[in-house]
Amino acid sequence: LAGFGKLRIRFERRLDTHYALLKLACSLICLRFIDKFC
Repeated sequence: LAGFGKLRIRFERRLDTHYALLKLACSLICLRFIDKFC
């Protein structure tokens, strides 16, 4: 997750916004990983 700048340091005040960005980053990482094998 170090490649996603907003997630390295928590700039978002609201926890739900930070959690949504975290889930989005994890899904992008998984998508990139799947694309390599398909």
